[in-house]
Amino acid sequence: MTANAANANRFSTYTTASTGSETRNLNNGDKKDLWSSMLDSVASGKRLPEKNLLVLGGTVDFQREFFESLSTTELRRTLDRQPSKKPPVANSFALGYTYYDVLDADQEDTLARISLYTLTSPEPAFASLLKPLLTPQSIPNTLIVVLLDWSQPWKWMRQLREWILLLRTVLVSLSDECKSTMEEAMVSWRDRGRGGGTNLDGTVVTASDGDVSLPIGPGEWEDALGLPLCLVCQNAEKMEYLEKTQGWKEEEFDVVLQFLRTILLRHGASLIYTTPSSPSQLPSLIHASLGIHSLLKKHPLKHNVIERDKIVVPPNWDSWGKIRVLREGFDVELVSNAWALDLDQPFPAGQHVNGVVAQDGHASEAQEYHAAEAEPEGSVVSLYESAVQDPTMDALQIAGRNTYSTKLEVETSETQNFLGQQLKILEAFRQKNDEATREESRSKPFKKVEEEEFNGYLNHPTSEPQVLDQIGPVQFNMGGIQVDADDMVKRLKDRQHYGSSPEPTSPSGESGVEDAPQMDTENLQAFFTGLMNKRPGGRNAK
Repeated sequence: MTANAANANRFSTYTTASTGSETRNLNNGDKKDLWSSMLDSVASGKRLPEKNLLVLGGTVDFQREFFESLSTTELRRTLDRQPSKKPPVANSFALGYTYYDVLDADQEDTLARISLYTLTSPEPAFASLLKPLLTPQSIPNTLIVVLLDWSQPWKWMRQLREWILLLRTVLVSLSDECKSTMEEAMVSWRDRGRGGGTNLDGTVVTASDGDVSLPIGPGEWEDALGLPLCLVCQNAEKMEYLEKTQGWKEEEFDVVLQFLRTILLRHGASLIYTTPSSPSQLPSLIHASLGIHSLLKKHPLKHNVIERDKIVVPPNWDSWGKIRVLREGFDVELVSNAWALDLDQPFPAGQHVNGVVAQDGHASEAQEYHAAEAEPEGSVVSLYESAVQDPTMDALQIAGRNTYSTKLEVETSETQNFLGQQLKILEAFRQKNDEATREESRSKPFKKVEEEEFNGYLNHPTSEPQVLDQIGPVQFNMGGIQVDADDMVKRLKDRQHYGSSPEPTSPSGESGVEDAPQMDTENLQAFFTGLMNKRPGGRNAK
């Protein structure tokens, strides 16, 4: 028993001694692995979560306004800590870039760094610039933002369609791994903010906040892009300008909002109106869509469809019923189904207009007008532009109201046909001119004969004996005043004298009076005197 115990002790001592040496070797290796893992964890802890924003549309200035409204608080805190470090904004060329850090609510901890990539024009050549930004690692942390401006709301449907067609061109060309990652991201996005297991920012809903998850309704997630989408309508203060100058009313604003909400519902997208001079929920919406949430304070995102200049429609909140309530008469089902027809259009849609290639990729007003006429019947773009009309095109429609034509060009005919029509018009004018000339020639002989008879009567008093026997006393009654023949002869003589002699233009102008024909006043006076003295059977005869 004792021997067995001694043997056991010896065995255990040997085993323990041998095992201890091995354990020391293992502990040295574990210590090395432990330190490396700690260093890796510290290094990874210092790495900021990186989020990406693809900002599409708007001008260079509008993109800067969007950046400022999104990062005003974070920039102010960053500049307080590091006054010399201000993130640059380089968006003057094709693909712009800038960034900013999202800080926590109550402390100086940085929650994430957001990189913004900007494009101002939906050119097909820019598709190659967007493709490297979408990788299996960046897709779950990427949000697409489309900027629209309230200065031209009648172009919104066309602009939104062009951006979506460009995105589709990029997303279709990605690898299979990226496509599978996008499908997983879209599946998780369908459940966000529906009251189920996750909030909009991706956090888990607690037991007190949780409720029954709402099912997907009609018209929702019909055309998932593969990436979350947010539509930002800037400069909402210009709505007052449209109301005062263009005669817009609440009906027009409601129609615009109904079109936007119906289209965005198919993509599972969100919508917000912003004004540079007033705060908005834009940072909360963008950060929640990227999965950024504060560790100390929650920023709840509230929907708003009542105030027309502060509209906020979070993703997975809207429905056809809510859109119909806004204003009656809007066919939400028709518009939703017609959007599929718009997305089947070739891209770029406005590149060739009547065989003319747009210069620099930008179509002129005439080309845009022809592109509007070329829209397929029943498309959302045509429906929207007929309901929300461009004021600059109204003048063209009024000008062509007689022919019901809105074309800018004039249709011409063949040269021979045109000349034949003009010949008929010229023949008609010639006939009218000939008739007027004949009428004038017919009236001239009568006037000439009368003038010759009168002048001959004055200059040839030989007919005095024949006239004396046939006429009575010569006397004129003008306005109740009896005028004698002698006075009339003097007046005629003076009128003829002054009427025939022009005013002298020079001291030598007396020759013009001498050249004028003189009337034989003596014979005329003798004629009238004979009438007065020799009137047999007259009233004054003796």
